[in-house]
Amino acid sequence: MKRDDETAAAFAVRVAANQLRRRVDDVGEYDYIVCGAGSSGSVVARRLADDPDVTVLLIEAGGNDVGPSVSEPLLWPTNLGSERDWGFVAEPSTHLNGRAMPLSMGKGLGGGSSINVMVWSRGHQTDWNYFATEAGDDAWNYESVLGIYCRIEDWRGTPDPVRRGRGGLFHVEPAQDPHPLAGALLRGAADTGIATFADPNGAMMEGPGGAAICNLAIDGGLRSSVFRRYVYPAMARPNLTVLTHATVTRVLIERREAKGVEIVVDGQWRRIRARCETILSLGAINTPKVLMQSGIGDVAQLKSHGIALAEHLPGVGRNFQDHVMVAGCVWESPEPIVPRNNLGEATFFWKSDPQLATPDIQAFIAEAPIVAQDALERYTPPTSAWSLLPGLVRPKSRGSVTLTGASPASPVRIEANALAHPDDLAALVRSVELCRDIGNGTALRPFVKREAMPGNLSRSALTAFVRDTASTVWHQSGTAKMGRDAMSVVDAELRVYGIANLRVADASIMPRVTTGNTMAPCVVIGERAASLLIAARSPDMRSTIDAPAFFGKELADMRDEGCGRRLPAE
Repeated sequence: MKRDDETAAAFAVRVAANQLRRRVDDVGEYDYIVCGAGSSGSVVARRLADDPDVTVLLIEAGGNDVGPSVSEPLLWPTNLGSERDWGFVAEPSTHLNGRAMPLSMGKGLGGGSSINVMVWSRGHQTDWNYFATEAGDDAWNYESVLGIYCRIEDWRGTPDPVRRGRGGLFHVEPAQDPHPLAGALLRGAADTGIATFADPNGAMMEGPGGAAICNLAIDGGLRSSVFRRYVYPAMARPNLTVLTHATVTRVLIERREAKGVEIVVDGQWRRIRARCETILSLGAINTPKVLMQSGIGDVAQLKSHGIALAEHLPGVGRNFQDHVMVAGCVWESPEPIVPRNNLGEATFFWKSDPQLATPDIQAFIAEAPIVAQDALERYTPPTSAWSLLPGLVRPKSRGSVTLTGASPASPVRIEANALAHPDDLAALVRSVELCRDIGNGTALRPFVKREAMPGNLSRSALTAFVRDTASTVWHQSGTAKMGRDAMSVVDAELRVYGIANLRVADASIMPRVTTGNTMAPCVVIGERAASLLIAARSPDMRSTIDAPAFFGKELADMRDEGCGRRLPAE
């Protein structure tokens, strides 16, 4: 162990020295610029940097990922509202009884994977098949994505040669020595007719749902972020520069071709050129913001802020989606609860309506009293308590992200529209009822002194309670969606329509949010983007970025030359 610690310390010294040298000797031009060091951007940067002949710049607005709030799994809630959180807030909504929902998003190396709940959830089989249909490309279907998961995972649970991989970059394990509450949840779910499974990412996510102990991104009792797994091991290489505390303000576009980015770093404005391609992995709020600030978006909105049009793509910032949970279903415990792992070690996916083919709701057990922060004035949970967090994973509500001004310092306006669709509200009310049935059932009775919240309410009172305590699950997505219709922003290869050498790789490209936590799907998006970028470096590979016919113009055919640089076809 001492030798391993010494080796790690020596490597850390090499990384620090190399990155300091990279920052001091910055040449201002790289083959690839990856904007955002979150769950997708970290993957793209690492895969590109695996080629020693390629130079890669990874830009991150936040700081490092060093500290107990990141490494210690039980401390993840302390990151909310901290410097590691962008601190976005949605507009007040009548659908939430006038509340303005906080929308936390990771800021710093690792992005959300450094502050999230560490749950590895692959998404349902039908999610990926829907992606493939929308994109018109089977490379996005479940069978193809399953191959990616098997390649990248280092799975430490029960072997499943069909669905799980060993030896990949990303360590995934079932929650170790879970709290007895977790097992009780599974038994309680079974009592209500929900089947239990050994693995939530195996056959369970190919059918109508089920309950299982969670897969977690924890290794040796410490958080295993995407950045730490992918980027950090490559940071001693001379071809990878990681630039922190640098905010991307816009993409540099010349004659409908991305040439790099403009950033603010150390209080100074700088322009950095990309010889090959620029990749936006800034998340579902900042990616559309930067696109719009770069002149890519709805022409009327851009004109209203005096931003010159580079490409009319009305879907930029539209199609905003998020998972919403009820943070307020709490039971007082007869004994203090000592949480383990990530506070939430078991989950179930189920259907709010038996007629549905696939799950639309999900709930987690939480080994602590969890109540929406802005609801604490009305609802005060007991100290010794645990929660069930019922959530909506197939929302029909759609929102938007728009600019409030042309300046990068101007905040965006987020109309989350959570629970705007009546079916979403009905499904979430039903999920609370289901959680109450389970929480008050026989299996969990040893852990219940009393039901603290919400109690046996009338349907109208329960509906009001749901609106009062609805909270984000921090899975914002969809605002630069992949597809072929008039509201699509990127094509099947994640290229921004109409702009050469610019791709998007993060949750914003999802046509619809995946079923479950979004970290794992974002890693897959990063892997897909990286493989496409590497393939595009082939001199004989032809590639077009033609917008669909509905944009009313024909773009010139393009071909790839060298490291993906697209030139007019001969």
